[in-house]
Formats: sequence, C-alpha cells, structure tokens
Amino acid sequence: MNRKDFTVKLGLLGVCPLVVQRLSGAELSPALQDQDEKYKALQGQKEFIQNWLSDLLDSMEKFTDRETCEKIVGGCGVRCFERHQFKKDIAIAGKGDLDKLIAAYKKNFEIWKEDDKVHIRYGEVSGQCYCPAANYRTSKPDDIHCECTRNTHRTVFETALGRPFRVEVAESLRRGGKTCHFVVFLT
Repeated sequence: MNRKDFTVKLGLLGVCPLVVQRLSGAELSPALQDQDEKYKALQGQKEFIQNWLSDLLDSMEKFTDRETCEKIVGGCGVRCFERHQFKKDIAIAGKGDLDKLIAAYKKNFEIWKEDDKVHIRYGEVSGQCYCPAANYRTSKPDDIHCECTRNTHRTVFETALGRPFRVEVAESLRRGGKTCHFVVFLT
C-alpha cells in the first residue's frame, strides 16, 4: 500500500486529517480537506459556546443574588433530567417505592439509605466532573454549577415518589472535594 492510500484509510477511520498529513507528508484529498475545515469550524463553535456559558454564569454570579443563581442553574438541572432518558428511567423504575428507586439508582451511582437520608455518590473518589458543560470552566469553592446536578437528583426523587424533597450537596469535585456526593432528606 502506498503512503497516499494509507493516509486516506487513516482519515476514513477518523484519524485527524492534519495529523495524518503531517505524519505521512501526503497532501489531503479534497474530501479530507473539507472534513478538516468542518472540524475546525466545529472547534471554533465549541470554544465560542464554552466562553459564552462561562460569561453567562460569571455575570449571573456578579449581578444577581445567590438564591436567584441557584434557581436558574437548578432549572437547568430539571431540564437535564427531562432531556436524558437514563435519568427518567431511574424515576420510572422507582415509581412509588423508595427501595425500587434506590435499586434503579444503583445501576449508575453509589447509593445508600442511612436513617432518614439517602446518599448518592459518584464513587468514593471521582476522576472528573461528569457534566460536559462544567468541564470547561474553572471550579470554585462554592461552584454554582453543582446546583444543576443537585436539582437533577431532586427531580428524580420527586418524579418517582410524587412529593417534594430537599437535596443538599455534601461534597463535589468542583467545590474541592474528592467526589460528588448528594444527600436526599426523606423527612
């Protein structure tokens, strides 16, 4: 196989065309050049959205009170629940029964009941925040972004069990912890 054919095959496998080009010395085909331009455009859009989101959250924290920020970001957590089927599936599987809800949660999370509380934890130690929207922002000691996840878990419980719940952030990576840990108060 010649170098040009090899380069084209690597490109078809999803290897970045610029990397392939630089490694092989071959020129990119028009199709790979187009793919590379589209990739660059998407990278630019991603960077724009990341910066815009950071600016929005920073402005909210600067110009509104904490309670308002928590409500706005918490609304994103509710929508995250509504948008992702695996989160709705947890609530559906636990409909009307706390033990079933805990069993459904166990498929994705570490969870246990202790007295009148339920603990939801992302392992004893987490290597990363699992929210793609948060990963591009610098974390803070009282990071507002954790309100999104707190409200997602609150919505799962309220949807499954049909009543209001208080959920607190016990620990989070973004707030300097070693994992993300939420506590649901049953009473």
